[in-house]
Amino acid sequence: MANILVVDDELGIRDLLFEILNDEGHTVEVAENAAQARLARQAARPDLVLLDIWMPDTDGVTLLKEWAGAGLLNMPVIMMSGHATIDTAVEATRIGAQAFLEKPITLQKLLKAVEQALARKPMAATGVKSVNAVASKDGNVANAAPQAVVLPPTHQSFDLEQPLREARDAFERAYFEYHLTQENGSMTRVADKTGLERTHLYRKLKQLGVDLSKPKRAA
Repeated sequence: MANILVVDDELGIRDLLFEILNDEGHTVEVAENAAQARLARQAARPDLVLLDIWMPDTDGVTLLKEWAGAGLLNMPVIMMSGHATIDTAVEATRIGAQAFLEKPITLQKLLKAVEQALARKPMAATGVKSVNAVASKDGNVANAAPQAVVLPPTHQSFDLEQPLREARDAFERAYFEYHLTQENGSMTRVADKTGLERTHLYRKLKQLGVDLSKPKRAA
């Protein structure tokens, strides 16, 4: 079992995550702001941090950047938000976040994300990160499938200077190419993983210019 730090300014969210993770046998510490999170991280040396983006004193992305700059990002961090934008997602993943969970957080996605994050060793604290979140059609960050916490086998980088539409398309293209590779090109399994109807998925892939004839991963 692991030591997990939950950082969220909402009491209800903290209590809910504490109860779920504690029932799973984890040791859970909670913090309601960045100041408490700094102290808890120093004292408990967590194996995983669940970090809310929007907090009143210091937001989660700023805290993530602070830890990365100080060489303290040696544990996986999963960001949480109910209304994060693609810009926020790109910034957080560039700094070092491994995944996003969209609020309200479902039990299944929470446990799967925690399991997969703890199974991985964190990447280096600096440098461009692979992007593990996907923007939904309204521009919000969505953890479209629990598999999103796994880094693609080939690290992706994104031009943060390009317009939002182009950035979103690049983000989604990398996301769907990853799942196509993981599922050996099976449109049915990719549709199931991403929560899209097969017809909608096919149209989306054509719109993004995803090459469906690429060699598939060996089974």
